[in-house]
Amino acid sequence: MSGLLWPGDDRAGDLMSDSALLVAMVEVEQAWLTALVRSGIPPRAAGHALHGLVSTDDLPALASAAADGGNPVIPLVTMLRDRLPDPEAARWLHRGLTSQDVLDTALVLMLRDAVTAVRRHLAEALGALEVLATEHGQAPMTGRTLTQPALPISFGDKVGSWRAGLAEADHDLGALVYPAQAGGPVGTGTDPPLARQMAQRLGLTDVPAWHTMRRPLTRAGDALVATTDACGRIARDVLVLSRPEIGELSEGHGGGSSSMPHKCNPVLSVLVRRAALTTPALGATLHLCAADQVDERADGAWHAEWETLRILARRTAVATAQTADLLRDLRIHPERMAANLAAAEEAR
Repeated sequence: MSGLLWPGDDRAGDLMSDSALLVAMVEVEQAWLTALVRSGIPPRAAGHALHGLVSTDDLPALASAAADGGNPVIPLVTMLRDRLPDPEAARWLHRGLTSQDVLDTALVLMLRDAVTAVRRHLAEALGALEVLATEHGQAPMTGRTLTQPALPISFGDKVGSWRAGLAEADHDLGALVYPAQAGGPVGTGTDPPLARQMAQRLGLTDVPAWHTMRRPLTRAGDALVATTDACGRIARDVLVLSRPEIGELSEGHGGGSSSMPHKCNPVLSVLVRRAALTTPALGATLHLCAADQVDERADGAWHAEWETLRILARRTAVATAQTADLLRDLRIHPERMAANLAAAEEAR
């Protein structure tokens, strides 16, 4: 994915990408077809491997054809059926599922991978905070409330508040449940044993159909937004405390300027703050979509979730990776902390 307008997007790698979606959709179709065959419903000849029948080379064609039916599952199923060598496999492929089952489950698979990456970055960030607390936690500094000097605190107090935010976010992410979706044509549920087998094969939780009950996605969105909240709070502190007139912190590897070579901009903090300013709206969009569900499949609210969730997950993965780097290389200036504290106490 191109990241020219979201510098650092490459840190998210293949997470939630079109290629990852293609793989996940095929995994869902494979898990369902295998469950069907093992149930004894279709003949054994229907049990055919789907992997390798499509590739990333097919993405442009799938993207173009997706507009005809409003989602990418419809052209994918057609493509797989056309390429299956056994007519029995083609006949039984996707039998009992609907497009929403495949796409929702594929999104959950990708979301699980994204959350795993985010939590790995959070663990690195928390480890960096432990180092900062050990090395500089006793350093006295000015506590500030409403932008003004207040009572003295230690840098360890500052680190403690940063740590609490990241730990809370990690707890929320760790509590997420990843449900499979098998609601059938109108979301009333399909064969329960088959649905259970599919969920087990994919390592997902078997739950009742949630076609128009979108809490699994809003819950994940809330946890991701809380994560960027915590990262943004750290970035905001670093941005303020690295101002030259304060000078208590600085980034280890600042960025340059196209017109002022002498500048060393706190780029990581800026980029993390950028994410924290934009992800709440994405989380709100997921809630709007959940509130606008109607009938047995929503007319647009379901569709609006897909790209929203993709962007939210990728931006959170990028922000947490940048936060870990920021904290790992953060420079602490206790002499400036002491000088500013002395000046504040003298002014009182």
